[in-house]
Amino acid sequence: MRETVRRSLSALLLLSGATVVNAGDVLTVKTIGMELARDIATESIIACREMGYQVSAVVVDRHGTVQAALRDDLAARFTLQIAEEKANMVVMSGISSGDFRALREDIRPELNHIDGIIVMRGGVQISAAGSRLGAVGVSGAPGGEKDEACALKALAKFEERLEFAD
Repeated sequence: MRETVRRSLSALLLLSGATVVNAGDVLTVKTIGMELARDIATESIIACREMGYQVSAVVVDRHGTVQAALRDDLAARFTLQIAEEKANMVVMSGISSGDFRALREDIRPELNHIDGIIVMRGGVQISAAGSRLGAVGVSGAPGGEKDEACALKALAKFEERLEFAD
C-alpha cells in the first residue's frame, strides 16, 4: 500500500511539473550585508588614517564577491586591487592572510600567480556566531602588519554587532 501511495505521489508531482527536493539540495548560509561591509571598510580606513596612513579597504562576502570597496583620498589606486586580493586570500584559506603566509611558505610564491588573490598580510576573516561571513582586506600602510592592525581595530569596533548577527 505504501509503495502504491509513493508511486502515485511521484506521478502526481511529475505531472504537475513540481520537482522533488532532497534535504541536501537547498542550503542556508550566512553572509555579510552591504551596510555592515560598508561600515567595516570605513572604520578600517579611519583606523589607518589615525595612524597617518592612506589606505584602501575592501570587504568581500564568503564567496569573494565585493560588498564594499573604499579608497582614502590620497591612497594609491592600486591599493584597492591589493586589498581585494588580500580579502580573497582569506576566503580561499579560511584564515588571515598573514597567518596563511607564515604557515605556507612552501606554496606562497605559486599562489601569488593566481588571478584575484595575493599572499600578503592585511586580510582578516569576518565571522559571527560561528559562521564565516566574509573578509576584509586593507592595503596602503607601510607594511602588512599595519594594514592588518587597521582591519582588526575596525572589527573590534563592530564586535557586538557581529556577536548578535543572526
